[in-house]
Amino acid sequence: MENYYKDLTGRNIGVAILDTGIYPHADFENRILVFKDFVKYRNTPYDDNGHGTHVAGILGGNGIASNGKYRGVAPKCNLIILKVLDHKGNGSKGNVLKALDWIHLNRKRYNIRIINISVGTTQTENKEHNDLITAVEKAWDNNLAVVTAAGNMGPDSGSVTAPGSSKKVITVGCSDMITSNHGISGRGPTKHCICKPDIVAPGNGIISCSAKAGGRSYTVKSGTSMSTPMVSGGIALLMEKYPNISNLEIKIRLRETAKDMGYPHNLQGWGAFSIQDFLAN
Repeated sequence: MENYYKDLTGRNIGVAILDTGIYPHADFENRILVFKDFVKYRNTPYDDNGHGTHVAGILGGNGIASNGKYRGVAPKCNLIILKVLDHKGNGSKGNVLKALDWIHLNRKRYNIRIINISVGTTQTENKEHNDLITAVEKAWDNNLAVVTAAGNMGPDSGSVTAPGSSKKVITVGCSDMITSNHGISGRGPTKHCICKPDIVAPGNGIISCSAKAGGRSYTVKSGTSMSTPMVSGGIALLMEKYPNISNLEIKIRLRETAKDMGYPHNLQGWGAFSIQDFLAN
């Protein structure tokens, strides 16, 4: 990602990423402050799927392995990695809830301001769904900027996954995967008739960090999981610029600076994420 504001890097902003883990790629330097494994309880950072490393690279990779070509949005943010998904990208509600509880206990220690979540379930009528919604809304009520993927279950309406179906959190769809040809981006309304997603960002064919040791440094992935860290990274830059900004103020700013793509709200939300306008005075 091109960093539009060279004086903003997300320095010292802590971002918790709930995903498949992280490979200690060169692009992360020494900024992996925490690796907490809720799946296999290992102490050393690893990613047996690759999804989490790719997400982390979009959000906070510094691009050193590519001479800056594939730099993330907030290349100096601190990474708090909570592995809640296994090698197949599957996870349990319990591990996600444990990770969110851990964040509440450790947020001040690591200056955690943002939670990036690509975990999602399509089940809407059971306790699993409700518990996930309750947990992320608790984090939101504690002024954490919770940014979640809309999921890749489109193009049918009502396909936004939980916890992205929460009315409080920032739900991100994929701006280049909402058309009929690539219409996988989750769309609203939710079961409570809430318009979702909130905003959309690019997510098709994104190049970011690879988790393969000794192999290629970068790889390509697509989906709303790739769109979500773009918004999280932009929020980290904004928090560096305005340290006392609240999550509600961030959400309002996203709404006011989004670019209308001409689609219904349940496809595009407020519109496309514009990092230039989002960070402008």
